[in-house]
Amino acid sequence: MQGQSESRELTFSNNQTAGILYGDLNKNLQVLENGAGVRVHVRGTSVKITGPEHEVKLAANLLDQLYELINKGYPVYSSDFAFGLKILQSSPKARLDKIFLDKVFVTTRNRIISPKTPNQKIYIDAIRNNDVVFGIGPAGTGKTYLAVAMAVSALANEKVRSIILTRPAVEAGEKLGFLPGDLAQKVDPYLRPLNDALIDMLGPEKAYDMIDQGAIEIAPLAFMRGRTLGNAFIILDEAQNTTREQMKMFLTRIGFDSQAVITGDITQVDLPAHQHSGLVQAEALLQNINGIGFCHFSKEDVVRHPLVQKIIHAYELYQEKQNNGQKPA
Repeated sequence: MQGQSESRELTFSNNQTAGILYGDLNKNLQVLENGAGVRVHVRGTSVKITGPEHEVKLAANLLDQLYELINKGYPVYSSDFAFGLKILQSSPKARLDKIFLDKVFVTTRNRIISPKTPNQKIYIDAIRNNDVVFGIGPAGTGKTYLAVAMAVSALANEKVRSIILTRPAVEAGEKLGFLPGDLAQKVDPYLRPLNDALIDMLGPEKAYDMIDQGAIEIAPLAFMRGRTLGNAFIILDEAQNTTREQMKMFLTRIGFDSQAVITGDITQVDLPAHQHSGLVQAEALLQNINGIGFCHFSKEDVVRHPLVQKIIHAYELYQEKQNNGQKPA
């Protein structure tokens, strides 16, 4: 039996701030209605929320906190309504300002990059406080994007002299030899996600200028062998596809005044069956070393299209059935 419908009215003191909160054509409030399962009626600076008692309380809490964030200068996006709802659903007493106001970097389009989930906040703090950090979890949780933002911020603030972005060139169903072009063209698709993140933050002109000048280097993992990477912010992406030997090689490249972030999803290993993931081994071996941090993400941290979280959940259920000896649907 469903609970009775409740109503709650909020009144905001500033008309302009309320307009930003509502979004163009009340777009933000539509996100709130769909996510919280409530109805929202707007009249000027007053908002009436109707629905089940718990959901009404949740929606009111979210609106109050996001209104405060706008007053503090945070440009609330419609996606923040979805992120905020997820946070408050799991932790009703959470303070969104402690997460959203942790500014990591401001892009050339004046978009603020900040954590959007509690685990992302933990991840950012871990990068600030450790020389080596592992970010482990499913696709779409911001592991790589936030690491690149931290790297760009460190370079802009002259904490490092260069950024080095690397990935293992491991095929996922296709062979490099069948791809057209020379070696550089063959490995380019593997490095493209790192390049895209840089362009999103810096703009294409500045990103390519910094690559040309050598301040930013994007290269396959094999190119790191024999080098000492000093005074740099180094990111190893897709680390689940490193062999044990490659992971050891990478970790022993780190020089003075450098820090490294290693990201990967141990559920998506593309290595041949006879090879073991270097990321899995590193997680087992390095847990208790001071200066090395481990951060784990789940589907709750997915910050892509809302369907991505549902897709990940469906695959998790499938894997659970396989593990339990059940025949998957």
